[in-house]
Amino acid sequence: MNYFKKILRFAKPYQKYGFLNIFFNILYALFSALSFVALIPMLDVLFKESDRLYEKPTYQGIGQLNDFYKDYLNYQVTQYAGEDEMKALVLVISLVIVLFLFKNIFNYLAMYFITFLRNGVLKDVRNAMYKKVVELPISYYSEKRKGDVIARITSDVLEIQHSFLSILELIVREPLTILFTIIVMFAISTKLTIFVFIFIPISGMLISRIGKSLKKKSDKVQKEQGTFLSIIEETLGGLRVIKAFNAENRFVKHFNTSTGRFFKFSNSLLNRQNLASPTSEFLGILVIGILLWFGGKMVLIDETLDASSFIAYMGLAYNILTPAKSISKASYGVKKGNAAAERVLEVLQTENTIKDAPNAIEKTAFEKNISVKDMSFKYEDEWVLKNFNLEVPIGKTIALVGQSGSGKSTIANLVTRFYDVNKGSIEIDGKNIKEITVKSLRNLMGIVTQDSILFNDTVENNIRIGNPNATKEEVIEAAKIANAYEFIQNLPNGFETNIGDAGGKLSGGQKQRLSIARAVLKNPPIMILDEATSALDTESEKLVQMALENMMKNRTSIVIAHRLSTIQNADLIVVMQKGEIVEQGTHQQLLDKKEVYHKLVEMQSFE
Repeated sequence: MNYFKKILRFAKPYQKYGFLNIFFNILYALFSALSFVALIPMLDVLFKESDRLYEKPTYQGIGQLNDFYKDYLNYQVTQYAGEDEMKALVLVISLVIVLFLFKNIFNYLAMYFITFLRNGVLKDVRNAMYKKVVELPISYYSEKRKGDVIARITSDVLEIQHSFLSILELIVREPLTILFTIIVMFAISTKLTIFVFIFIPISGMLISRIGKSLKKKSDKVQKEQGTFLSIIEETLGGLRVIKAFNAENRFVKHFNTSTGRFFKFSNSLLNRQNLASPTSEFLGILVIGILLWFGGKMVLIDETLDASSFIAYMGLAYNILTPAKSISKASYGVKKGNAAAERVLEVLQTENTIKDAPNAIEKTAFEKNISVKDMSFKYEDEWVLKNFNLEVPIGKTIALVGQSGSGKSTIANLVTRFYDVNKGSIEIDGKNIKEITVKSLRNLMGIVTQDSILFNDTVENNIRIGNPNATKEEVIEAAKIANAYEFIQNLPNGFETNIGDAGGKLSGGQKQRLSIARAVLKNPPIMILDEATSALDTESEKLVQMALENMMKNRTSIVIAHRLSTIQNADLIVVMQKGEIVEQGTHQQLLDKKEVYHKLVEMQSFE
C-alpha cells in the first residue's frame, strides 16, 4: 500500500471528483440495501401475510426498527389502496422500481465522477514520467533498455489505472454497501446475521491466500514486456543491418523466446488471478446454502421469522457477495498494481545528477574563453580523460583529433554538461559550468553531431527546434547558410515537407545540412562539431564543409575531427591519445614536427 499512497498524490488536483464519487457511492450503498428491504411489503401482499393497518404505527426504538418499517409501509399501502389487492401490489412494485432506479442513477453518477479522477491521474503520471525521461541525464540511458522505459510509460501506467485507481471506486461503495446491508440484516434477524458472520472470516482467509504471490508474478510479466519492447525498438532502428546480414531469423527467434517467457508468466499470473472469482463465488454460495438451511429452520420450525422477511434477507445476503467479490479482486489488483507502481516510481524518484546548483547563475553571454583545468573523467572504472587541460579563446576554432577511443567526443559531452567531470573543472569566462544553470549553459552552445538526429515532422519544424520563435525569413536564411535551401525547395512541399521517421526520406548529406541549419538558427556563440562530416560521401562533405565554414564565422568552435578537410584551417589542433594531449599546434606546425599528427594525416585515419 506504500506505493498506492505515493501514486495517490497525483489525485490531489482531482479531489473534488473524488468527493462527489464518495457522496454518490454513499447514496448508492444506502439505496442498494433499501431496494431489497422494499421487497418485504410486496411479498407480504403476494402471500397475504399481513393484515391491513389503519392506525399509524409509533417508533419503539432501534430494536423494533424492522417491525416499525413493515408496519409503516403497511399503513401507507392501506391508506392508498384500501382493500384493493392489485392496487396495493402496483404500489409496492412501484416503490421497488423507484428504489432500484435511484440506486442505479447514483451508481452511474459515482462512476461518472471517478472517471475524471482516474483518467486525470493517468494523464498526470504519464506527463510526469515523460518529463522525467526528458530531464534524466544521458548516462541513465546507457544503463537502461529504451523498451523498458517505454513499457513503464505505457503498460505499467495503464496497469496502475486498472488496479490501483479501480480501488478508488470500491474504497467507499463496496464497504458501505456491505455495512448498510449488514445493518438491515441485523434489523431483520440478529440471530441469523450472527450465524452468517461465523463463516465469512473463514472464506476471507481462503481467498487471501490465493493473492500472496501475485506481485512477484506481475513484476515478471512487466519486466518481460519491457524486454520485448526493447527488441522491437532495436529491430526498427536497425532493420537495414538485419536485412543486409540476413539476420531476420535470429532476431525472430530472439523475439519469440521473449514472448514465450511472457506467455508463460502471463498464464501463471492470470490463472492465479482467475482463481479468485470462482473461489469467492463458491464460498459465497456455500454460505448462502448454510443460510438457507438455518433460516429455513427459523421460518418452518421455530417460526421466529416470517417467510417474506426471510426471502428479502436472502436477497440482502446475496447482495453482500458482489461487493465482497469485488473487494477480493481489488486486493489482487493492489498486488499487481504494486509491481507496476514500483517500476513507475523508480523512474519518477530517480535523482537527476545533472542539476542546477542552489546558487547557479544565468549566463547570457560568452565573453573570454573556455578553460578545461586538470580534468579527469571516467564513464565506469577506466579513466577516459586524465589531467586534461585546454584553453579555447573566444572567436577561435580548436580542433581535437586522434584515434577512436582517445576521448574526443567525451570532451563535447562534458562541455555541454551531458556528463559531469569526476575531477578538475570546466570554466566559461572563469565560472565553473556547475555554477551556471544548465539551461543557460546550453543556450550558449550549438551542437552538430555525426549522427543527424531529426524528428518525424516538417523540415521547418526540425530547423525551428533551435529557435521556436524565429520568423520564416530567419528559417530560410539559416537554411541558406547551411547550404540546405536549394534541396529544400526541390522537396514536394518545400519547408512543409514531412521528412519521415529520423529523417528517413532524406540523404545523409541533406540530413546533416538540416542539422547545421538548426544550429545556425539557434545562433549560439559557441559551436561544437562532433565529427560532423565523417559519415558523408565526398560531394556531400564539400557542401556540408562549406555550410560549416559559413556557420563558424565569428564564432568560438570546438571541432572533433574525422577528416583533414574539417580541421586544417583551425587556429589550434590538439592531438589526443588515450585521454591525454600528446601534441598541439597549427596544421603546418604539426606536419613539420613529423610525429603523431603527421602519421594520422598520412593514414587519413581521423576517427
